[in-house]
Amino acid sequence: MSHPVIIIGSGLAGYNVARELRKLDAAVPLVVVSRDHAGFYSKPMLSNALAGKKTAATLVMKTADKMAAELNAQVLAHAAVARIDTATQTAHLSNGDTLRYRDLVLALGADPIRLPLEGNAADTVLSVNDLDDFARFAEALDTGANGQPVQRVAILGGGLIGCEFANDLLARGIAPTVLDLADRALGRLLPPEGSAYLQGKLEALGAQFRFGLAAKAVSRSASGSGLVVTLSDGSELETDLVLSAIGLKPRTALASEAGLTVNRGVVVDQTLQTSAPHVFAVGDLAEVTDLNLPGLNLPFVMPIMQQARALAATLAGNPTKVAYPAMPVVVKTPACPTVVCPPASGAAGQWLVTEVDEGLEARFVAEGSGQLLGFALQGKATSQRQALAGQVPALLPAAPAAP
Repeated sequence: MSHPVIIIGSGLAGYNVARELRKLDAAVPLVVVSRDHAGFYSKPMLSNALAGKKTAATLVMKTADKMAAELNAQVLAHAAVARIDTATQTAHLSNGDTLRYRDLVLALGADPIRLPLEGNAADTVLSVNDLDDFARFAEALDTGANGQPVQRVAILGGGLIGCEFANDLLARGIAPTVLDLADRALGRLLPPEGSAYLQGKLEALGAQFRFGLAAKAVSRSASGSGLVVTLSDGSELETDLVLSAIGLKPRTALASEAGLTVNRGVVVDQTLQTSAPHVFAVGDLAEVTDLNLPGLNLPFVMPIMQQARALAATLAGNPTKVAYPAMPVVVKTPACPTVVCPPASGAAGQWLVTEVDEGLEARFVAEGSGQLLGFALQGKATSQRQALAGQVPALLPAAPAAP
C-alpha cells in the first residue's frame, strides 16, 4: 500500500481538503491528525453562537468517528505532530509514533495575538479561537462575576472579530465596551462612513467604543468583585471579563523548524506547495505568492474553499493553481448587516459613499478609469452584493486553460 496523504489540522481548511479530495480520489489512504477532539464544527460560528443559544457541544456538527467514516480516513484525535522530516517524508508525533506520507498538508490554523499585559489578573484575559476556548468563554460569562452571570465585558480590538463578539454579547443582554488603538471600528475593511454606521448601530443597542487607547494592565478590583483595565492614557475601566480579539498569527513554528520558507504565513506557490516537495499549506497558515502580487494571507472562509478545491485536484494528480475571484466577506453583525469586498492591498483609488434607504453603499473605484475595485455594503444595501461582486476584478486570476 502506498503512503497516505496526511492532513495536519481538522478545522475548516483541513477537513474541506479531505472532502474535496475524496470527491476525486476514493482510494488514496488518508490520515487527519488533530491536536483536539477532531470533531467538525464551523469556526466562524464561534463569534455569533451566543445569539443562537449554542453551546460548545451543540456547535459540533459531526464527531471524529463520523468524519472518519464519511471520509474513509484515519482520524487521529488528541495527537500532536512534534516535527516533520521532509527528506524522509515523515511526520513524528509527540507520543513517539511516526507516520510516512506521500503528501503532507499543513492546515494548522493560527493563534490569537496576545498583548503583553501587566497586572495580577492578566492571566484571566480570554480569547476565542476554537471550541475549547468558546467553552471557557461561555462558562466565564455564566460564573465569572463571583459566581454570578457577567454584566460587563471589555473587548480588546475593534476589528472584525471584536465587532462580531460585541454584537453577540448584545444579543445576550450584555453591553460590551470595545477598546482599540485605531481611530474607528473595522478600519481595515470599511471606509470611515461605514465604520461610523456600524458603530452607531451597535451603540444604539448599548455597546460603547473607545478608540485611540490600548490596554496596559488587567488587575483584580480592590473589592474583589470584578476587574480593572488600565488604559494607555492612564484611565481605568471596570469590567467583569476581558476578551482579547486583536488578531491572529499563523502557526508557523512546525513549518519553520522543518526548514520551510516562512514569512507572515508559510509561503506557498499558486499550487499551494511549500518550499519542500510533497508538502502543502492551506487556510490561515498559507501565504500564497505570485509573481505579480505580494504574499496573500486571507483568513476568511471563501479563500479556504478555493484552496481546498485546487489542492484536492493537485493531490488527485491534476496540478491546479488556486484562483481568488472577488470574495465578499460577510461581517456577522445582525444589528448592522455588513458585506465587504476589500480592494487589493495598495490599490490606488477612492471610496465613493452613498446613503441609501436604511443602509450605506460604498464603492472603491480606481483613479482615472473609475473601475470598481472593491465595495462595502450595509443595511439594505447588502442586496447589491452579487451584482457588485461580478464587477470587481479577481484578486488572483485563474490560470489560462492549456491549449
